Amino acid sequence: MARKPKLELTWINKEVRPRLEPRILLEDATLSYHAPHRVSADDIFDNRVICGDNLLALKALEQEFTGRVKCIYIDPPYNTGNAFEYYDDSVEHSLWLSLMRDRLECLKKLLRPDGFICCHIDDSEGHYLKVLLDEIFSRNNYLTTFYVQVRYPEKTLKQDMAFHKEIEQVHIYRKDYGTQPNLNQKASSFNKFNFYIAEKESGREITLGNKRVEIFEAHQYEIIQGEGSENGLKEIWASGTILDGNSSGRFFRDFLTGRAKSDGLGVLYKVYGIGDDKFDYRYFTGPKRATATKGKYYQGVPISQLENPDEIHFAPIENFYDMAAQFGNCRNEGGVDFRGGKKPELLLKTILQYFSNPGDLVLDSFAGSGTTGAVAHKMKRRWILIENGEHCHTHIVPRLRKVIDGTDAGGVTAATGWQGGGGFRYFNLAPSLLEKDRWGNWVINEAYNPAMLSEALCKLEGFTYQPSDAVYWQHGHSTERDFIYVTTQSLSAAQFDRLNDEVGAERSLLVLCLAFRGNPDRWPNLTVKKIPKQVLSRCEWGHDDYSLKMENLPQAPPKPGQQPLFNGNGDGGGR
Repeated sequence: MARKPKLELTWINKEVRPRLEPRILLEDATLSYHAPHRVSADDIFDNRVICGDNLLALKALEQEFTGRVKCIYIDPPYNTGNAFEYYDDSVEHSLWLSLMRDRLECLKKLLRPDGFICCHIDDSEGHYLKVLLDEIFSRNNYLTTFYVQVRYPEKTLKQDMAFHKEIEQVHIYRKDYGTQPNLNQKASSFNKFNFYIAEKESGREITLGNKRVEIFEAHQYEIIQGEGSENGLKEIWASGTILDGNSSGRFFRDFLTGRAKSDGLGVLYKVYGIGDDKFDYRYFTGPKRATATKGKYYQGVPISQLENPDEIHFAPIENFYDMAAQFGNCRNEGGVDFRGGKKPELLLKTILQYFSNPGDLVLDSFAGSGTTGAVAHKMKRRWILIENGEHCHTHIVPRLRKVIDGTDAGGVTAATGWQGGGGFRYFNLAPSLLEKDRWGNWVINEAYNPAMLSEALCKLEGFTYQPSDAVYWQHGHSTERDFIYVTTQSLSAAQFDRLNDEVGAERSLLVLCLAFRGNPDRWPNLTVKKIPKQVLSRCEWGHDDYSLKMENLPQAPPKPGQQPLFNGNGDGGGR
């Protein structure tokens, strides 16, 4: 059976994928921070700021956080050619797609089955990003795009621009089909049921659609608007989808449309035996002008609402937000000035309220000035921020300290009732596990102490790093009976005999060592491998920077027919 082709983007070097090294994370206790005491019972302390290349950081999170993140918000460089102060934002189009693809695939792994990803972008790459997200997350999992007004029309931009950029986009996808966001909630109310109809005289009676109908002339009735109550009526235009969507709309469509010619303009119809309210009738109005075709109907409070006056109703989520004022005034939110595309806290509050709940884990791998972490903290979500560069220290850490201290009075502090508390841990990415010595051979990085080496090799081999205090050879485990032992020693046959006896027939042990003597087949409970030989082919060792910078990107292949001027030997090309 032929494989069904799929719709996808194609670009230069699409199939070239990095072989990422799963780095370990090293906590810097001098930059970690927490409140001196609990402010509330649900304070959250184990949040994370990770300083380092965001693609390597995402790979570093996979083992611990795969399937655990509820909401991801990212605001990547837009590839507009206009460099941000803290980003190199000019990346050739196809390479930008590759870099985004690699990150989105990592992010998808981290999402919970009921998780969401929200990608902020503008129209320079927004449509390509949408198709790329369709390919990675499936078009069936596309939910909506938020359109956000980020500046007013009269705001001055570059004078040589032909079009004014007022709108940005947030593409929103779920991880698995069927997952639903938090809809708008509205308490039951009689506010809209604020119309009352007074019958001044009796109308004339006819039959329409097997229903008894009274027709009132314009002088025989009065429509009064007042305070809403359980005895009031709600005014609804009989037009559009209403004409097909319910019994009142269909009655107007089938029996009242066009009757102005016989009944006159401005009449009121009282139709008996229709509706789901406490009345046994429903009022309809016909057109008031000869050129008009539309009318209205008036319905009472539904019986279900009368029986459950405290019932919560759910309403759809809006997809357009005018936040031009907030974008214009957010420059110093959190006490940090970040001119390169800073997002207002209100935008993040809007996103997090729909796509996460208190206690859920939120991730931002392009953390910028730390807005996502600040808002998530105030909304009592757990969070992980990833950012590279010095502004991790100059912007993110100071901002989050203010949030934890309760001294950040701006942004959404008042709206969330935030008073401080909680904390975060600060991590750096470890250097590459392997480095080249002066002869060009790959060796274990000198920066790695025994504990770091054990943790790194546990992560590389898929083991949970959990060294035992009682058993020297238990550095980690993959199951309750499968363990790993990492050592820089050269092990002898006698040492393996002892290890094999201690492990026993009911358990297994992977031994990673620099060298060994003896035939590993002698020890049935042990698997023995040399390092670094065992891991040389696994990853791109020594590659520390996958960031969106042109100097880090592979060169595009030559155009068809294009030949290099010189070959590798310095000779002319046409021999």
